[in-house]
This record gives sequence, C-alpha cells and structure tokens, in this order.
Amino acid sequence: MSDDLDQDALAAEWEAMAEDGDDLDLASEWEAMVGGGDDDDNDLPTVGGGPERILNQDEIDSLLGFSLTDDDAADKSGIRAIINSALVSYERLPMLEIVFDRLVRLMTTSLRNFTSDNVEVSLDNISSIRFGDYLNSIPLPAILAVFRAQQLDNYGLLTVDSNLIYSIVDVLLGGRRGTSAMRIEGRPYTTIERMLVQRMIEVVLGDAKQAFQPLTEVDFDLERVETNPRFAAIARPANAAILVKLRIDMEDRGGRIELLLPYATLEPIRKMLLQQFMGEKFGRDNIWEGHLATELWSTNMEVQAVLDEQRLPLGKVADLKVGDTLFLDATPNSEVELRCGQVPLTRGRMGRIGHSVALRLSGPLSPGAKKAMMRFA
Repeated sequence: MSDDLDQDALAAEWEAMAEDGDDLDLASEWEAMVGGGDDDDNDLPTVGGGPERILNQDEIDSLLGFSLTDDDAADKSGIRAIINSALVSYERLPMLEIVFDRLVRLMTTSLRNFTSDNVEVSLDNISSIRFGDYLNSIPLPAILAVFRAQQLDNYGLLTVDSNLIYSIVDVLLGGRRGTSAMRIEGRPYTTIERMLVQRMIEVVLGDAKQAFQPLTEVDFDLERVETNPRFAAIARPANAAILVKLRIDMEDRGGRIELLLPYATLEPIRKMLLQQFMGEKFGRDNIWEGHLATELWSTNMEVQAVLDEQRLPLGKVADLKVGDTLFLDATPNSEVELRCGQVPLTRGRMGRIGHSVALRLSGPLSPGAKKAMMRFA
C-alpha cells in the first residue's frame, strides 16, 4: 500500500510541475539549448544570465588565422599573424623588388632565345615565409635545384613545378603548338627530362647573376638537382626566407618557377638592399667629392729636400756664430730625402739645371706617404 501511495504522490507532483508556467519556461529554455544549433543568432543563456556566443567553423578559422583556401598565405591574421610576427617583411628591403623586376625582363629575353618560342614571364608575388613551411607546401612532383651564391657564401633554392617541366620538355623536343603537354603520373622524371630542365635552370641562374650585377658581383652556381624536398634542406625549418613566384607562359603552355633565398644568404648585401633606388649613397655628395678632388689637384704643397740631420746640444747651437762651419755626414753622391712636413715621401739625387738646384727621384712614393695622403683625403 505504501508503494502505491508513493507512486501516486510522485505522479501528482510531476503533474503540478507540468502545469506550472515557470517550469514550462524552463523546459523551453532547455529545449532551445539542445536544439540551438539551427538557430541563426546562437544566443544562449548562461548561469550568469548573459548571452553566450557560439562560434562556427569559419569564425574559428578566422580567429586562428588559418584558411584551407589560402594557398599563398599572403594575408595572415589572428593567432597565426602573432606566430609569424618574427618574420622580416621583404618590404624593408626595397631594392629586392627592383632586382626581381630586372630578373623578369632578363628571363623574358633569355627564355625566348632558349626555347625559340614566344615566352612571357611575370612576377606573381614576393613574400616572406619560413623555410620549413615552404618545404611542406611544395606540390609534388617537382624538381628542386640547390644553388650556391659564391660571393655570399650561402645557398638558395629554385623550384620548377610539373606543369613547366612537361611544357619545357614538349617545347624543346618539338611539340606542336596548340596542344597541352602530356603528363604521365606515377613515374619519376627521366634523365632527358632532368637534363633539359637543368639547362633551363642554368639559364635562370645566369639571369639572376645579371640582375644582381648593379648591386654586387654574385655567381649563382648549380650544386645539385633533387626531386625530394627532404634532400633540399639548405636552412633550418624556422629560418625566414624570401619567396619569389614567377609565372612562365608559352602560348597555351607554361608553369611556375619559385625562387627561395634565405635571409642568411642576403645578409652580406643587406645594406645595399636597404637602398631606395639603384646607386644610392647615404650621407655622401658626389658633386662635393668631385669639387674637392679638383681643388686638391690644383693645391700647392711645400716639399723639403733634407741633405742630412744631426743632433747637437742646445748650448752648442746657442754658441753658433756667423762664419762657423757645420760638417754634414753626406757626400756629393748621397741620396737626399724628400719630405712634406714630417711625412717622408721618397728619395732622390741632387743636381743642377742651369742656375737652379734640381732633384731627380730615385724611387716611387713610400707606403707611409700613400697612407698619409689617403688619411688626408
């Protein structure tokens, strides 16, 4: 009997709760929390009574700064921008853009001569990237050329994608125009394909040397050609680098070349890359330098011919009288030292030309005199 009474009392209590308006509101709130994923505003109550914002996947990606559609990763925001804040922007090196623009013009001419075809080279973009991120983003299959900058004593990386590889092979081997290059997946590149692409890479490196010529003399020598990015590691994964993407179009065929230069490679010429224009010299005036050089050439300078030197006590010098004779430790054939102030210039032999005493130089200017003249200049 007691069990029946307990069940009846529990049922009556639930019925009273169901009839209560507040409990109905509570039930509706719980239902909204459970099914709130379909609501557009996503405003849910919390214990404190304030609204709570539920972020969708797009908002989370925007907050973190990651996007699956952003292949180039040129615009970084959110947490990703904070992580990559240590990267040095290439915009702080204004001369780089001028150098690579010159490289584009040189490649347009040289690749036309190399392929005997109408070639158009364009600069896609220049960006800063970490070396490890770049290796992970290389689309395979591709050919990676490791080259060495001799005067800079460091390395660089040049990547040729598969579309350009098959296009170059097709053009050099006499493929007909108007047909796209045939791609055969699932096989490594043959020796002929690698050699043809290697010749094109050597042409590009020769143009890069000429592009840097106005700044400094740099020889880019091809070290090796790889197909696996793991074997093309020329820097630490966290090191920053400059990435230059070039687009090469040959009518209906073409592809992309990517040139990667670590900042460690560009460090020896960093001061030159900081210039705003070619040939800029900070703190110097060429007009004033030319005027100073002209005036120096026309300046009169007093030169002394020293026959001999002696050390005498001050008392003996004070006792000298008119008619006293001083004996010099020199003969008629002894060399005379030529001086300008206290700086010895050279030596020579004394003689006579007409009624004038002359001096014939017997040697070039001494190294000490040249250094003194350089310090003066």
